[in-house]
Amino acid sequence: MKNNNIKYILSFCVLMLMSCNDSFLDRQPLDRITNDTFWNTENDLAVYNNSIYDLARNDEFVPILHGHRDGFNSLFASYYFQDEFADNMVGGHPRHVRFMQVQAGKHNVPVSPEWFGYQGWNFVRAINVGLANYDKAKVSQAIKDKYIGEARLLRGWFYGEKVSKFGDVPFVETELTTESDELYAARTPREEAMEKVLADLTFASEKLPASWGDGNDPGRLNKWCALLVKARICLFEGTWRKYHGGSNPEKWLEEAAKASQELMDKGPYKLYSTGDFKNDYNAYHRVLSTAGNPEVMYIRKYKLGVFTNHVQSYFEYAAGATKSMVEDYLCTDGKPISTSPLYKGDGSIEDVFENRDPRLRQTVLHPADAAKYKYHLADGRSYPRITGMAGGRISNTGYHIIKHYNADDMIGKAYNTAEMPAIILRFGEALLIYAEAKAELGTISQADLDKSINLLRDRVGMPHLEMDNVPVDPRYVNDGVSPLIVEIRRERRVELFMEARRYEDIRRWKQGKKLTVPPMGILWDDAAKARYPGAKVVTINDPESGKPYIYVYANTDFANPVFEDKHYLWPIPLNVLAQNPKIGQNPGW
Repeated sequence: MKNNNIKYILSFCVLMLMSCNDSFLDRQPLDRITNDTFWNTENDLAVYNNSIYDLARNDEFVPILHGHRDGFNSLFASYYFQDEFADNMVGGHPRHVRFMQVQAGKHNVPVSPEWFGYQGWNFVRAINVGLANYDKAKVSQAIKDKYIGEARLLRGWFYGEKVSKFGDVPFVETELTTESDELYAARTPREEAMEKVLADLTFASEKLPASWGDGNDPGRLNKWCALLVKARICLFEGTWRKYHGGSNPEKWLEEAAKASQELMDKGPYKLYSTGDFKNDYNAYHRVLSTAGNPEVMYIRKYKLGVFTNHVQSYFEYAAGATKSMVEDYLCTDGKPISTSPLYKGDGSIEDVFENRDPRLRQTVLHPADAAKYKYHLADGRSYPRITGMAGGRISNTGYHIIKHYNADDMIGKAYNTAEMPAIILRFGEALLIYAEAKAELGTISQADLDKSINLLRDRVGMPHLEMDNVPVDPRYVNDGVSPLIVEIRRERRVELFMEARRYEDIRRWKQGKKLTVPPMGILWDDAAKARYPGAKVVTINDPESGKPYIYVYANTDFANPVFEDKHYLWPIPLNVLAQNPKIGQNPGW
């Protein structure tokens, strides 16, 4: 009874205190985090931005930190396969139909957003929520700016990618509600949106730290990453405006050159090189850890039990490099195959590799290298193997891709337990951006080439590109650009093969005509027929040589590729237009 009396007294006192102090009723709940209580410490800001990085792991929705999706989605949502949109690679599996459709110009207006398309807007919303709240933290402005810069880098990068595909975009800078007018507004015009993108990327490159002190494996995006992203997006916009029309392309090219030069001159990165011309180019693309590599700026890391992929086992879905890609590698005298006396021709696949840029043999499988790479789990078969042949891994072009191949990430591993990292940003790209931007501006010098393109050539022991001795490749004289720009573009194609850049390049250069050339494989003469028994191929005569080559998409929906002006931008999905007709469709669709 005594104890009950005490309880009653205590309860009464609590009620009295509550009635005497109305502020008691305004206290925040103790059992959950709220927006009013969360934004206090630097750790709070870091944790929130971690959630934004997590959203970016969904590559088909937010294709900027593009790595490998986990599980079944590794089969298409990996940056490895993006070159199937263009003329570097061909697909070899029904699950890559989307790539084949775009490459052939046979895609239509979708009902709803497709891979890497008009979606991912929840990512922007999450960023804008953070930007509305970072200033609440009880930390210095410099600390706040680090996380604001990180968020703005991701927002600018996201919108830069969307502009590249769709032109005008709905650029939103605040958190929206169901009542927000912006939900039913027209898209922001391209040039207005890109000014906002530039502002985001500039802020990020100025406010992000040079290092987060996190070992950068993978760590957080730093100042140098922001500069590379800025350079990449500004190069796209500058060349787009130059070749498609638009105001002041020089401004964007200058921004690209300036950002890449700052990274090159002041950043801590350099090309990976041990002096091994035959292996250095692809060595770090085929390992499970890039820790300590001076060229790798940012990766997507995978770890058993945390986040894994299955990309190596889906490698055969990208069924081969194209004849066009293989023929773009220079000979060891620095001349194209069309003019070099060193070129042995393509009478056999071994001949194709003779006297060629060492990057070719580190990108496409030479028959003698199957054991070296433990190809197809070291099955001991002879390669290449062509569609129709029994056993082993098949290529429908004959040019098996080896650049990213890593048998050690498959042997003895169960489904979706692979840990192949995705290299998202690397220093080599900055050198290519710098050279191209300066060349497009008409201000490039030999010194510029020597600190950019020629460093990439030094890594593989190739002759320097010299301004007073630029080779003229007759295959590209109708591209409407100087031989020097042709060679810089060639260098970019070769160096960045299978790193998700080629399709963007073709569109920004207004070179869609390259996608109207049917993708071909190896020479298919009597010697090939005898060498590859059981192969089932259809051929097409090359219009230049008249010789027969494997015609990959013969008798399919993707034969006879087309490219129209409308294909430079992607169409807006029908359900988006139904929800908001003011969004408007892109021209021609």
